[in-house]
Amino acid sequence: MLFDSVIYILLVVNALLGVAVLFRDSKQKVNQLFAGFVILVNLWIFSNFLENEPDIVGVERLGLFLRLDFALALFVFLLWFYFCKTFVQLSHSPFFDFVLGRTLLFLSGALALLSLLGSFILTDITFQDNIIAFKQGVLWPMYALLLLILTLGGLFYLLWGRIQTKQEKHILKQQQIELILLGFLLSAGNAVFINLFLQTFYTITLEISRFGLYGMTFLVGFTAYAVIRKRLLGIRIILTQLLVAVIGILLLINVFSSENSLEYTWKTFLLVTFLVAGYLLIKSVLNEIKQKEELQQTYKKLKELDEAKSEFVSIASHQLRTPLTAIKGYISMLLEGTYGKLSAKQEKPIDNIYESNERLIHLVNDLLNISRIESGRIKVEWQKAKLQEVVQSVIDELQIKTKEKKLKLSLEKPILLPSFNMDPAKIRNIVLNIIDNAIRYTAEGSITVTLSAQPENRNLPTTSALIKIQDTGEGMGQQELQHLFESFSRGRTGTKMWTEGAGLGLYIAKQFVNMHKGRIWAKSAGKGKGSTFFVQIPVQ
Repeated sequence: MLFDSVIYILLVVNALLGVAVLFRDSKQKVNQLFAGFVILVNLWIFSNFLENEPDIVGVERLGLFLRLDFALALFVFLLWFYFCKTFVQLSHSPFFDFVLGRTLLFLSGALALLSLLGSFILTDITFQDNIIAFKQGVLWPMYALLLLILTLGGLFYLLWGRIQTKQEKHILKQQQIELILLGFLLSAGNAVFINLFLQTFYTITLEISRFGLYGMTFLVGFTAYAVIRKRLLGIRIILTQLLVAVIGILLLINVFSSENSLEYTWKTFLLVTFLVAGYLLIKSVLNEIKQKEELQQTYKKLKELDEAKSEFVSIASHQLRTPLTAIKGYISMLLEGTYGKLSAKQEKPIDNIYESNERLIHLVNDLLNISRIESGRIKVEWQKAKLQEVVQSVIDELQIKTKEKKLKLSLEKPILLPSFNMDPAKIRNIVLNIIDNAIRYTAEGSITVTLSAQPENRNLPTTSALIKIQDTGEGMGQQELQHLFESFSRGRTGTKMWTEGAGLGLYIAKQFVNMHKGRIWAKSAGKGKGSTFFVQIPVQ
């Protein structure tokens, strides 16, 4: 009685799924094919059940239901083939489609008819020990081959569709096909496990062997879900729902098998408790997936905004660069006396304009560099160069600035490092940014640059070069050190002493160091105790 109840529950579940898909959009060919597929699956399962139930249909009719079982199997997999082909929207030439369709329909119809009549497919049908038995007829190999072609043909279309949708990035269609494939694998795996493995190595009852065919409900269920849902939540939630549903059905069947009121009561309580717990489990998984999707959407929008920002900065910087360069040229000509000698009163404000313009050009260049770094358009131009010469050129350029502030800038005890592969322009930019910051934030004292080889033991080959830049400036706190190399990040002391900075120089320096696969970091003993920057570049 318990096992008999299962078939009726499965038939009702399959029928409801078929109706749900058909009512979703009855004009769609895919939905119509699926509804027909479900009807045939139910008839197939029911025929398979009745072929071993002499008490219901009578012994004389068992052979008829056995033949009907094998005839329906052909039409089930014929519709499976058509459904898969239609679902993935794979079309050949009209002539090929016509010939293929008519050929498969004719062969399926002919072999199904031969299954029902005569002994070409099934012969010597007997009923012994409550199990129906038969022998294979002369056309059995053709019958088995056609079933295999229809099954694998549908599977081929699904796999082909999976590849195509992945290439075209059609996410929903890809998920739908994956669900149908999962349903197919579960159904096939269930049938192989029960009807091949268990029957080969163990003695199982008729009721257990029927579950091999009942596994078709996996295929029906997953396919229905894939067709109906326009927004799929993924395999994880589906498997959770499936697990809850299967256990719930088994507990419900268990309730109906109760032999007294006490047993009925506690089994019902167990069922209700499980359903509540299952509902809460599914709800929690749904909430988790929803939060994950919202986070992914937010990240996607932020990424789009970041790309738009980078594009805007790039365009704006290019537009600003040309007029600023023109302004610089004309101001230089004024200061040089090209348009006549300037008075002392005129020279000072024009000199201020020149300095402000230089700062704007520097800012525009920084913005352009950031835009190129974030979009991946900036490349390292490797060439052999001497680090001492690159650093010395920066020191020579900034000597005028340091003298104006009465600071001492020196390259202390430079060692003779070998030439190695680097991008001299980017290394120069790194050193320039750090020393320029040191000049701005050092009121008095000195800035010392030291070059050394790593490891320091001269008997070992040099693996990296270390640039150390130490100043006697205002220093930094631990919190400032943590965010020092972030874009648009400036320390409190720097903001007070230099109001016009944008906080981009050290961020760009860090990106350039990363491009050389090196390291950059800073240390400070605290406020008023100066800062030390380190740049380590691998010798390649």
